[in-house]
Amino acid sequence: MAGQRTAPPTVYDVASAAGVSIATVSRVLRTPDAVREGTRDRVQAAIRTLGYVPSGNARALAGKRTGVVGLLLPGFDVVPDERPDLVTDGGVRVVDDRRHVTQPFSSNLYFDEVLRGAEVEAWQRGLALMVAAGRGPSRDVIVNDVAGRVDGLAVLAQTVPDELLEHVARRIPVVVLADDRRSHGFDSVSVDNAAGMRTVVSHVVGRLGIRSIAYVAGPIDSPDDMERAAGFRAALVEHGVDPADVPVVHGDFGRARARELATSLFEGAVPRAVVCSNDQSALGTLDAAAALGIRVPEDVVVTGFDGIDAGRFSQPRLTTVHQPMGELGRAAVRAIVERLARPDGPPRAVRLPVEVLLRESCPPVLDA
Repeated sequence: MAGQRTAPPTVYDVASAAGVSIATVSRVLRTPDAVREGTRDRVQAAIRTLGYVPSGNARALAGKRTGVVGLLLPGFDVVPDERPDLVTDGGVRVVDDRRHVTQPFSSNLYFDEVLRGAEVEAWQRGLALMVAAGRGPSRDVIVNDVAGRVDGLAVLAQTVPDELLEHVARRIPVVVLADDRRSHGFDSVSVDNAAGMRTVVSHVVGRLGIRSIAYVAGPIDSPDDMERAAGFRAALVEHGVDPADVPVVHGDFGRARARELATSLFEGAVPRAVVCSNDQSALGTLDAAAALGIRVPEDVVVTGFDGIDAGRFSQPRLTTVHQPMGELGRAAVRAIVERLARPDGPPRAVRLPVEVLLRESCPPVLDA
């Protein structure tokens, strides 16, 4: 009868049309690169011809797996829009935005790179990636909800209490990003924060000979910031500078707050160098210097940490410690997959290398 719906094709129909087993069809859907090209082409042709759409629920019931991995990132508070309206024409606001040089969510750039890496790795392994963000009262509900829908979960360190992660880890693999959490029983992926910061500060103090220095730190409970601060202090001691003599201000890893902190620093005796715990803080410091007519690097050198793209386009371009943010995301997905394949054994930690990129804000040498 015209317009009558027929039963949707199944994995068995695809296997029959392609002349392969249903296990081979599953491999083509999940890990196509692991299947010979000729076989893969036949299966994919059958899928297109039949109009087959895999059922996630059916796959989960058959293999006790969902084919989905989770990535939990911290939520961000909405920044109030305090910009005054000039006029409204046809419902469209016209705003004087000359004094606003940052976007409200610019601090997300680090997470954008981590997310992109996780997406790529999941896709290449035939997995889907579920991304969630949240904090505050809704955090526990979100974590438990995501954990019930995925085969493994990657979480940024310090964003979820250990007891909640331990509860989740009884059901699925948990990987912690940006901290070595083996002592808590979790697999982890992090970068060599201390070595990176020690190296860039050694350049500032040892090679450039700068002694007047200030440090814009991040949140006091950030594992990344703790390691970077340790590297900062180690370099100072190595080059004969007493860390107690160095002013330290704590920001929130955000550009706007760092601009406020740097402005306060510059209102006194301008230090010859400002070392920042992340790139967003360094960009905020550059903003403050520009607003006050302080030249970089002639009057003050500025360094960051992360290697986000915005630092390549700042004025001047930002010297930074580049960490492989995309590889962090990829390594987290790999760690989940490896733990699913081998659930027993001690927790493992992956430590990724960093590199110092010298640019105009803190060059290899200072002009005489």
